[in-house]
Amino acid sequence: MYTETTHDYIVVGAGSAGCVLANRLSASGRHSVLVLEAGGTDLTPYVQLPIGYGKTYYDERVNWKYLTEPEKQLNGRQSYWPRGKVLGGSSSINAMVYVRGHNRDYQEWGAAADGWGWSDVEPVFKRMESWRGELDERRGTTGPLPVTDISSMAHPLCNAYLEAAEQLQIPFNKDYNAGVMEGASHYQITTDKGFRASSARAYLRPAMRRSNVTIRTKAHVRRIHLSNMKASGVEYAINGEVRIARARADIVLCAGAVNTPQLLQLSGIGPRGVLSAAGVELLHELPSVGRHLSDHLGADIVCRTSVPTLNQQLGTWSGKVQAALQFAAGGRGPLSMSLNQAGGFVRTHKDSQGPDLQLYFSPVSYTRAPPGTRPLISPDPFPGFLIGFNPCKPTSQGSVHIRCSDPQRAPLIQPNYLDTEHDRALMMAGMQLMRELTAAPAFQSIIEAEVYPGDSVQSDEQIMQFIKDNSWTVFHPCCTCRMGTDPTSSVVDSKLRVHGIEALRVADASVFPTIPTGNTNAPSIMVGERASDLILQDAP
Repeated sequence: MYTETTHDYIVVGAGSAGCVLANRLSASGRHSVLVLEAGGTDLTPYVQLPIGYGKTYYDERVNWKYLTEPEKQLNGRQSYWPRGKVLGGSSSINAMVYVRGHNRDYQEWGAAADGWGWSDVEPVFKRMESWRGELDERRGTTGPLPVTDISSMAHPLCNAYLEAAEQLQIPFNKDYNAGVMEGASHYQITTDKGFRASSARAYLRPAMRRSNVTIRTKAHVRRIHLSNMKASGVEYAINGEVRIARARADIVLCAGAVNTPQLLQLSGIGPRGVLSAAGVELLHELPSVGRHLSDHLGADIVCRTSVPTLNQQLGTWSGKVQAALQFAAGGRGPLSMSLNQAGGFVRTHKDSQGPDLQLYFSPVSYTRAPPGTRPLISPDPFPGFLIGFNPCKPTSQGSVHIRCSDPQRAPLIQPNYLDTEHDRALMMAGMQLMRELTAAPAFQSIIEAEVYPGDSVQSDEQIMQFIKDNSWTVFHPCCTCRMGTDPTSSVVDSKLRVHGIEALRVADASVFPTIPTGNTNAPSIMVGERASDLILQDAP
């Protein structure tokens, strides 16, 4: 016997976009909204404390802890993919860097789907922002999402990075989210008074006070129910008990670039061959479900310095006590920030239409440990920093496909990193730029040694071997249910409706037509905002 409930809207996944929809769809009080989240509460110290993401990196209580298939161009290595399994989704475990993206990203989106050009989405970014920085008419100041300028709080070593960039003719950019994107900058992060400002904190918590919002955590959605090519409900399980939820209006999938295509395929919607091999009955053929996977791949350099870095603060008991006191005194200090405190966007190739590399500077160095061994953030015992990059617009594409009909089984993730010459060339250009930066006078005065790759890695062949052995995801998977007009090459239309299925929409990073220039959390939240507008326009 199933427990059955009925609601106007069902939102599957309380992540970056799902929390937005829960808030906006319920705001009028006229519609009932059910939110189903596979994870649990976000009210834990390591989620709320910004620097706590080093602890949540391998924490299965808040993290799906996916592994990709072995990657040919990474010398057979698997890539570890942390994805949020908690209220707030990946916005509760990410590094909080806030990047809208480049105008050309949304030119691409607008060409693929009407209503998604820059002129369409810029007002949405402004509406969602509560910008805590220098006033600018291009930035929003009254939205629910706090975005903090950390330039006055960043570690002093960031100034050496910015000076080195200027010595390489990379100009300082005060605000990469207002107008010109290129240049070196302090990063902006989603924090509020020193605490993480996840989508759950900004959008879901206010919505949870409304009587027309129902939240179900630890609710693992197994499949979507279809009736005459219309989505009528979802089947989900809590503690082994199977339940059914019916929707009067729309079901909106907000489960992310991995779980949304997985759920569609488990429900019989997707590529014929994939479903047949998994033993799932094909109910509606959509070849692009799970295809066109895009992600940013990064690499970095670690240098030992002659001056103190965050290693001394975060790696010693006295430093940790001092950091705790700073945070307690006013939500400041290293515990209130991301480790990626500076970075920027540069154009390395004259034919690039915008920035082709994103840069990262962290005034701390650490070694990424294998899953399950120790926390990600384990500072090196010496003073050091990390400087890294990723190509902004990779052309390699992969896939997310189910292995079988078991909803508990992780899908097969095949990113196909470095599958194109374009991507391999940009990785080489990025490594060259990193070494040019560390060779600049501003850095040479404080660098004692390059720890890795190290002096033994010099030739192009050695550098490419280092890249293949050590490059890593920057945690930005997207495009697996992309928007478009053609049902053979896309999954949803410009209103985020699944092609051929009534009352079923998708609103998360999977609908991106192309990967954006920069971190994907801000565009994902924007998609949630835009989706709420589109859904309410069609509300019965």
